[in-house]
Amino acid sequence: MSIASQAKETTSGSRLWMVLVLGLLASFGPLSLDMYLPALPVIAGDLHTTTSLTQMSLTACMLGLSLGQLIAGSVSDVRGRRMPLMVGLLIYGVASALCMVAPSIWAFLILRFVQGMAGAAGIVISRAIVRDMYEGVALTKFFALLMLVNGSAPILAPIIGGQLLHFTSWRGVFLVLSLIGVVMFIIVVIGLKETHPPERRSKGGLTNTLRIFRGLLTDRLFMGYALTQGLVFAGMFAYISGSPFVLQDIFDVSPQMFSSIFAVNGAGVILAGQITGRLAGKVSNHRLLAGGLAIAVLGGLLLLVATLSGAGLILILPAFFLIVACIGPVSVSTSSLALQNQGQTAGSAAALLGLMTFVIGGLVAPLVGLGGSQTAVPLGIIIAVMELGGVLCFVFLTREKA
Repeated sequence: MSIASQAKETTSGSRLWMVLVLGLLASFGPLSLDMYLPALPVIAGDLHTTTSLTQMSLTACMLGLSLGQLIAGSVSDVRGRRMPLMVGLLIYGVASALCMVAPSIWAFLILRFVQGMAGAAGIVISRAIVRDMYEGVALTKFFALLMLVNGSAPILAPIIGGQLLHFTSWRGVFLVLSLIGVVMFIIVVIGLKETHPPERRSKGGLTNTLRIFRGLLTDRLFMGYALTQGLVFAGMFAYISGSPFVLQDIFDVSPQMFSSIFAVNGAGVILAGQITGRLAGKVSNHRLLAGGLAIAVLGGLLLLVATLSGAGLILILPAFFLIVACIGPVSVSTSSLALQNQGQTAGSAAALLGLMTFVIGGLVAPLVGLGGSQTAVPLGIIIAVMELGGVLCFVFLTREKA
């Protein structure tokens, strides 16, 4: 089935269903990273470990998400989208259940890595499926629609996690994640068609896979968008890793209030993403991305000023909002721009795009805890550097699209 006919079918008959399913699959990153955030300080005490090691559980999951995307994305180009997606969802359910009974921080870190690898299938293959069906402005608009669903995950995940802590321990959070994996497996088996038929698949073999990745890595424009997205997302991951300790340990915010603050910031992602979708076709993707980067830099510099001056929540909270909200236009625009010319190899391209995001984010996340849980200065410095780095990649690597 051609791209045009698939797009027509989803528009007339099952567009909403595809938005819901693909949006939920793309949400495995924020679900895995955000739902247990309110419990991070509790986990540190329960597993008798340090703040920095507890934050390493975020890094372990991010690194798993990175490697898993490379594997699932390239396999889906060769074998089709459904099978690697179903395998990933099954493993995710099992790994999440095992996290629930982890006896030590080291076992927890290993299981978080496996959980991330498995959940990565949902993220990368959902992107590839969208590229299978759409191109051009329609691709940008559909990515914006997905933001309605996967943008809700960062809002709902910490709220659910915070409320679960009223009734259970942090281990119960991972039981819920396990159930989500099982439910999504059933949904994919029953209600998701194959969008990458045999005639459009890449030839198998390690040599061909390496050739594809080499071509992407040497594509200056693709890497410009991938690095821009990766650095801006790294700023958000630093926020995810550091904000529970900054807000709860320094400013004595309760887990439930932290969840509410996190939800408000997440709403900014949805709002900004929908504005981007509405402007698509009227304003170039390149300009939309520039606008998102302007928001990112403003938020990063405001946070840096707030942490260095000790201004408190009156500046920190608006800065956090901008740092998170910019993900809407940056994610939608970079995803569309990076995947426009990657039809047959959409899975591998989406994987490399995700790799930049989670590798850089995974390396940055534990750094925000190096100063201990009673200072926010490292967080402010790291986020400002990441946002400025994203702008530099955009300016110097994507100039030919200006």
